[in-house]
Amino acid sequence: MSKPVILTGLRANNQLHLGNYLGALLPIVKLQKQYAGQYQINLFVPDLHSFTTPIDHSKLYEQSLNNIRLFIAAGLDIKDQDTYIYRQSFVPAHSELTVILNSFTYMGELSRMTQFKEKGSGQSSVSVGLFDYPVLMAADILLYGAKYVPVGADQTQHVELARDIAIRFNNKFGDIFVLPEAEKQQIEFAHSTNRLRIKDLQDPSKKMSKSAGSDKGIIFLGDDPEVARKKILSATTDSFGEIAYDHETRPGISNLMDILSALSGTPLADVQQKYQGLSQYGEFKKDVADAVVNFLKDFNNKLQAVDDQLCLDKISQSEKEVNQLANQTLAKAQKAVGLRQ
Repeated sequence: MSKPVILTGLRANNQLHLGNYLGALLPIVKLQKQYAGQYQINLFVPDLHSFTTPIDHSKLYEQSLNNIRLFIAAGLDIKDQDTYIYRQSFVPAHSELTVILNSFTYMGELSRMTQFKEKGSGQSSVSVGLFDYPVLMAADILLYGAKYVPVGADQTQHVELARDIAIRFNNKFGDIFVLPEAEKQQIEFAHSTNRLRIKDLQDPSKKMSKSAGSDKGIIFLGDDPEVARKKILSATTDSFGEIAYDHETRPGISNLMDILSALSGTPLADVQQKYQGLSQYGEFKKDVADAVVNFLKDFNNKLQAVDDQLCLDKISQSEKEVNQLANQTLAKAQKAVGLRQ
């Protein structure tokens, strides 16, 4: 690989929502445009990660393909020669390297992972897959010598673990793996991609999430526009009696202002200036709802226009090429531990 690698992906389980679009899809599209010609971008669907938590397995294959179609509808250029689009499970080296790395990872490290503690909390039984998926994530990163892995704050631990595992392995066997950048540089890079954190409409103390117990606070990308309108109009705001932007004390109204700014292309400062201090929330909510409705109509028109054959051709070619790259790294690791000569 002649160019440094940026690796990113988004799980395919369940429907994707407005928070995914503004916080993941759109930043990746912007990232591709921003770093065109400078970096190799590995955009993959982590389908093996998808069932570390319960899903409908009968839908996973199609959801994985649809996940990629959503990126294209969001503006991803699949003709870009520096962008590789692939499914994790179609590159067996991911699974094989995970088995090797497991023996260089400590139980204590994995048990301290915040995601494991949060997702496993309250469950009578927790799968080994959920416990071990940070090691699979390390394999995702190390196979391609990824320099940057732009993730949310809840995943930075895992990127740092990948770095720790690589250092431990290299100290024992020599320079086998290229290290991802350290946490400080990763955070700075992730911030530069402007990932917006959209909150649940009914409980704005929490992020909009596919795993939420209720759909009422989630705008799914496949929602009927008028259903989405009702969700916005019934969104939780506050009882202060005037509109103000403050995520600490007024997360609900601030969340709606973020959504309006992002979907209308209006700078947040201008949105604040227009609505700040108004005592009536109804007109403001109507404007947000209109923006969401217009976005969903436009996005779904773009989704319908995606060329499925072009998409499949890109995936097939990418998977052929990344298999070659991944197998080279896997072979180095296999030789290091004595599995190959």
